[in-house]
Amino acid sequence: MFPAHHFGLDINLNLSAALKTLLLSLDLVGTFVFALSGAAAGARRRLDIFGVLVLSFVAANSGGILRDVLIGATPPNAIGDWRYLAVSLLAGVAVFFWNPVIERLRNPVQMFDAAGLALFCVAGAQKALVFGLQPLSAALLGMLTGIGGGVARDVLLSEVPSVFRSDIYAVAALAGATVVVAGDALGLASTPTALAGAALCFGLRMAAIRLGWHLPVARTPGQSGPGSRPTGSGEHRDDR
Repeated sequence: MFPAHHFGLDINLNLSAALKTLLLSLDLVGTFVFALSGAAAGARRRLDIFGVLVLSFVAANSGGILRDVLIGATPPNAIGDWRYLAVSLLAGVAVFFWNPVIERLRNPVQMFDAAGLALFCVAGAQKALVFGLQPLSAALLGMLTGIGGGVARDVLLSEVPSVFRSDIYAVAALAGATVVVAGDALGLASTPTALAGAALCFGLRMAAIRLGWHLPVARTPGQSGPGSRPTGSGEHRDDR
């Protein structure tokens, strides 16, 4: 749910000015939290301040940029609106100078990360639908909006993307986006379906964190079953 003026569809979105302001605020909060995760990953690898700032922007905005390019919504919000860059850089600077403090906020950051994922997957799916994509494509782009930044960040760090290894993450984003797509197909009001999709994504993600839910992994020699976690890979990483 991006502000309507970004892609000239105020009538189609039919959102009040107050709601658009709220959604933009939540979007920027999500951007800030995701930028924290990217900057933290860079700080752990002992990158210089430029590398930390690059990773903060990449983690927070890559998914949205890729989605906007794919659907033809150019320039992407993250590039056309200076606030996305400012928020990303602010998070990167905060991590670079106060990394020990940020590290102690592990649990709150996980919660806000889940909230940002929920918002981004819903926003991505709705924007894709507004631009006329088919339901399956819209759901996948909603998921991409949420997880794309983490994938890009880990690739830059020469790591297997954590969304493929950590507890339920991409699946939660896909579930939330699917609710939005299903609601649109059934002709339901967009706001309630968006809230339902966001709630489902947030609930799944938080449950996965608290209860240790994860998808099965391939069996390797020395493991007891097909759902066992590889040795040394069971710890959860909250840096997307």
